Amino acid sequence: MTNTEITSGLGEIDRSGGRVSVDEKRMINCRADVNQLLPLKYHWAWEKYLAGCNNHWMPTEVSMQADIALWKSPTGLTEDERRAVKRNLGFFAASESLVANNIVLAVYRNLTNPECRQYLLRQAFEEAVHTHTFQYIVESLGLDEGELFNMYREVPSITDKAAWALAYTQHLEDPDFRTGTPETDQAFLRDLIAFYVVFEGMWFYTGFAQILSLGRRNKMVGIAEQYQYILRDESIHLNFGIDAINQIKIENPHLWSPEFQAEVRSMLAEACELEVAYGRDTMPRGLLGLNADLCEQYMHFITNRRCAQIGLAPVFAETENPFPWMSEMMDLKKEKNFFETRVIEYQSGGALDWD
Repeated sequence: MTNTEITSGLGEIDRSGGRVSVDEKRMINCRADVNQLLPLKYHWAWEKYLAGCNNHWMPTEVSMQADIALWKSPTGLTEDERRAVKRNLGFFAASESLVANNIVLAVYRNLTNPECRQYLLRQAFEEAVHTHTFQYIVESLGLDEGELFNMYREVPSITDKAAWALAYTQHLEDPDFRTGTPETDQAFLRDLIAFYVVFEGMWFYTGFAQILSLGRRNKMVGIAEQYQYILRDESIHLNFGIDAINQIKIENPHLWSPEFQAEVRSMLAEACELEVAYGRDTMPRGLLGLNADLCEQYMHFITNRRCAQIGLAPVFAETENPFPWMSEMMDLKKEKNFFETRVIEYQSGGALDWD
């Protein structure tokens, strides 16, 4: 039986094989039966799967009537606010599909643990829901679909981020790529960091801050509510990714060499600068209570936080969080939404640490 058949779970059944013990399970390069869910080894992965299921939502549950009226009103939003909303939608519309493609085509194939794969199946569905969300918003507001869904190819600040991320999906084009050597194992770990730490843990934050800031001022409340649900999902995605990265490090300490750590810190610094450039493009003159300089400070804070979560030295000098209200919105316990449309039961977010 080939290594591919073992890790995919699609090979022939080994009738003489013994039962899988917990100790035989591993995150990558596992030769134990990947179809055998129990006994669980990584309970954190299973808990995140359950949390995702408990947090189920659909965008069409959220009314867009107030947003439609405000968008159509000639005095409802400033031109700067409209620019920020459209740039937001343009970035997120393609980004959720890009992340989903990476999960389904690369991460799932090489993460050789059934409880982790169970969570990835849930995450892949959530990425589909997020893509549906942006379709629903664009359709509701009557926006130019071609303009919004092609921004990732036509707006430089968005294209630069997408191009950076796609450089870490080159393995998708290589059907023969497999983990199993220090070089390929590091390549896979690098991919996980790019998509969980950077894409979902850094690059969504300027957009979240912009839309949730509008929602706090009672503008575009339908979109803001949907972004809050997405933020709830992304909090679990990020925490799963960080747990997976750290578990791979524990099981494969040789991968986390000083040279690789320096490379990862450089990745995070570069990714931060791309997000800062995106913030300056989306807010050339700033919005009420929000501007590109504050977003840059926020991104430095977030980047250092992500470094700490995966065991790296900070990239930037210590800085305070300029948006403490974002932490309040990330306190995912049972609470009433800031725009008071309905009570949201946050099933499992109380254990998540976002600061």
